[in-house]
Amino acid sequence: MLLGFSVGLVIDNPEFFNRLAGKFCSNARMRFIVLLWGEKSRLAKNETLGVPVFSYKEIVKLGREYRAALIDSLDARKGYRYEVIGSDDIATLVYTSGTTGNPKGVMLSHKNLLHQIENLGVLGPAKAGDRFLSMLPTWHTYERACEYFIFTRGIEQVYTTVRTLKDDLRNYKPDYMISVPLVYETLYSGIQKQISSSPNAIKLIVFSFIRISLAYTELKRIYEGLCLTRNPEEPSHIVSMFDYLWSKTIATILWPLHVLATKFVYKKISSAIGIQKTAKSGGGSLPTHIEKFYEAIGLEVQNGYGLTETSPCIAGRRPYYNVLGSVGHPIPLTEFKVVDSETGEILPLGSKGIIKVRGPPVMKGYYKNPLATRQALDEDGWLNTGDIGWIAPHHSVGRSRRCGGVIVFEGRAKDTIVLSSGENIEPLEIEEAALRSPLIQQIVVIGQDQRRLGAIIVPNKDEALLAAKEASIVDADAVDLSKDKITSMLYEELRKWTSECSFQIGPILVVDEPFTIESGLLTPTMKIRRDRVVAQYKEEIANLYK
Repeated sequence: MLLGFSVGLVIDNPEFFNRLAGKFCSNARMRFIVLLWGEKSRLAKNETLGVPVFSYKEIVKLGREYRAALIDSLDARKGYRYEVIGSDDIATLVYTSGTTGNPKGVMLSHKNLLHQIENLGVLGPAKAGDRFLSMLPTWHTYERACEYFIFTRGIEQVYTTVRTLKDDLRNYKPDYMISVPLVYETLYSGIQKQISSSPNAIKLIVFSFIRISLAYTELKRIYEGLCLTRNPEEPSHIVSMFDYLWSKTIATILWPLHVLATKFVYKKISSAIGIQKTAKSGGGSLPTHIEKFYEAIGLEVQNGYGLTETSPCIAGRRPYYNVLGSVGHPIPLTEFKVVDSETGEILPLGSKGIIKVRGPPVMKGYYKNPLATRQALDEDGWLNTGDIGWIAPHHSVGRSRRCGGVIVFEGRAKDTIVLSSGENIEPLEIEEAALRSPLIQQIVVIGQDQRRLGAIIVPNKDEALLAAKEASIVDADAVDLSKDKITSMLYEELRKWTSECSFQIGPILVVDEPFTIESGLLTPTMKIRRDRVVAQYKEEIANLYK
């Protein structure tokens, strides 16, 4: 953690400080504390250990006094010589969980951050006078990079919270909103709930309009060449022409109904949402059905991709190439390649593998951790993102002709799970706790881009049957357990053994066949191949979260 070299603590409010003070103050050597909001008198005095505490207003006042004294002094007239700061010098250290769960300090340089400022404009035509609404923590690299870009463009920034989001959207009517997928999922759920609670006649009309618009926008993507594909083979010119004419014709027939829906339904929905131009999403992938819904009602949602180690934005969807299902093209001067996870060989376009990236946004390395740096960065400057994905092949004709080169993120090869709320979770702790149960033979915690965690569990059927008999769940002469009974028992076991973990497991998928080397779900060293397990049960997982 930062405790080894930090000299000060900037804290949000007294309540937060009081929650962490005991353990924090006993391990940190602080020279001062800055309280952003709230009264100093509400701090637990016995926990500050005599360290000076300043309010935000006091810090501002001290700065003004120091500047005034400096200007008035004789030294000010002599001039000063300042140490030159180079573009490769470290601008900030940002700690991330990484792949092992141990904190690693990401060293970001001035060049890294300047690249974000100079190039994020390609992701949207933001201009002076526009208004951005954001609800991400200001210390998050995604938020910081966006803030730096916003302030250099003369754009107004409005901060909000989950509690005040709906009111702020309505009151401020932002041109853009910066957030994580969960927020857009929540807005979608609210819209669906409001429509469902309407009178039957209105509900029927609105849902009918939405179905028509979903069909219209699907056809529109076909003739505009924005349909994502992994297939490197191009369709023939004849097939492409037929595809174009067919989709264009049907879309033209549906267009008047879509316009009618926009005028009488979607304008009201858009007005209620409050976003005037574009919604920016990062920190995970948006579910396809939610993306399609927003496209149908005319709200443009652009997804992006990045890591703390890349400052963070390295790819994003453009207004003119908003390819659903992708995270867009690389931002300028940034290179991508996809390699085989075992051999490291570069894979052809459309092939799934480990994403590597190189360019100005890539970090200098991990602070005082050369081993971790060498593991992440090779000699040629390529960063191993630890993520699985592919690059869309280039087609000159057909429904995918404008998708070439977009990046598709399919999950994390490393164990870290990112929920749709943006929370990073290391599943190993939960799995190890769950495996203490004699009823659980194997477990894989899932939940990437979902609201909550789930799990795929292979039960120990013999132990489960024995436990069921002891608890009188089944007769003493029973030879088998129903899946419902096993599932119910596994829920109880998870509650018992993982109660002290930071996150709890929600829905579970019980599977009969164990993960084995022969099935390809275990490595030769008996480690579970998470990505293959998730791929094998893709449909079941989708149904689990419905």
